[in-house]
Amino acid sequence: MNLVVKIGSSSVTTDDLDVNHQVVDSICDQLVHLHAAGHHVAVVSSGAIALGLGRLGMRGERPSDLVTLQAASAVGQVGLMAAWAAELAERGLACGQILLSASDFMERRQYLSARATLSRMLEQGIIPIINENDAVADDEIRLGDNDRIAALVAGLVGAEVLVLLTDQEGLYTADPRRFEDANLIEEVQEVTRELASLAGGRGTSRGSGGMVTKIMAARIAAWSGVETLIAAASNPDALRAAPSRKQGVGTWIAKSRRRLPSRKLWIAFALPASGYVKVDEGARRAMRDRGSSLLAVGVTEVGGAFSAEDAVEVLADDGSVIAKGLARLGAAELRAEVQHRRAGMTADYSALALHRDDMILLEA
Repeated sequence: MNLVVKIGSSSVTTDDLDVNHQVVDSICDQLVHLHAAGHHVAVVSSGAIALGLGRLGMRGERPSDLVTLQAASAVGQVGLMAAWAAELAERGLACGQILLSASDFMERRQYLSARATLSRMLEQGIIPIINENDAVADDEIRLGDNDRIAALVAGLVGAEVLVLLTDQEGLYTADPRRFEDANLIEEVQEVTRELASLAGGRGTSRGSGGMVTKIMAARIAAWSGVETLIAAASNPDALRAAPSRKQGVGTWIAKSRRRLPSRKLWIAFALPASGYVKVDEGARRAMRDRGSSLLAVGVTEVGGAFSAEDAVEVLADDGSVIAKGLARLGAAELRAEVQHRRAGMTADYSALALHRDDMILLEA
C-alpha cells in the first residue's frame, strides 16, 4: 500500500522554533513499522520557515516580507532535512529530499516527471521527504499549503490513504480550544460546505494552514480515490492504524464514489485560475444534469485576461464556483460574444467556451 503522510509546522517544531525531536522520533518509529509491513510511505513535512526563523534568531513576531521568509526557508530546510535523515538512517531507512513548486503540477510534462521520480523512490523503499520550494516560490506561484500538496501527491503516486497529522485529535463539531462540549467526528462520508464551516480559521502562528485546509485537502484526496485520516501528530499509533483503517484514532474521511482521472484533478486543483466566466441557469443545468460542454451562448460575464488553454473558474449567477476548466476561447473573444448578444448583433451561438473533457464540475 502507498501512503502519504503530512506533518504540519506546529507539530514538527517547538514553541521556540526548534525541531520537535519527540514527534519526529515517534513518526520515524511508525515509518519503520509500516516499512517492515511492506508499505511505501511519502512524507510531506512543513517546518522549514519556522526552523529557519529560529536559527536566525527571529523568535519574536513573524516577519511579513516575502524575501526574509524565503531566506529563512532556505536555512530551515537544511535543518529539517537533516533531522529526518538522521532519525531515519538510525533506523536503517533511506530518505531523499523532494522540493516541489507550482510548475511541477501546472505543467503536464513536469507533473509526469515528478510522478515518475516519486514512484521510483517508493518502489526502491526510499522515503521521499517533500516540501514546497519556499525559497524561490513567490506569492504569484505558490501552491500555498502543504495539506494541498500532500493531497496532490497522494493522487500523483496512487496512494490509498492520506494521513494529515496536526496538533488536534481530528475534526470536531466545534473548535475544541474554545468550546468544552466539542465532540470528535470519527467518520465523514462526504466533504460538504457545512463540514468546511466546522473547520474554523487558521491554526497556529507557526503554520500556514489550519483545519480548513485539511478538509479541502481531504476533498481533493477523496476525488482521487484516496481516504484521509486527520489525527494528532502526538498519537504514537496514528500511522500504524492507517493501513487497517482503524477507528478511534482521529477523523476518517471516505473516498468519493466519484473518482476523477488525474488530468481532471490536475486541472481542478493544480492549475491556478486565470479568470472566470459567469453562466446563466440554463447553461448551469446543462453542464450539471447532462454533462454538456459550455457554449459561449451560456456565458453572461467574463472576468480576467485569460487566453485559450488557460484555466478558468465557472461561476453561477450568485457568484459560487460550480466548475473549472481549460478555456477554448480567450477572454477577449468571449467578451465580444457577450457584447454582441446584448446589442442584438449576430453572435456565434455554437462557439465552444469550455469542452466537457477539459472541465470538472465542483458542485454536488
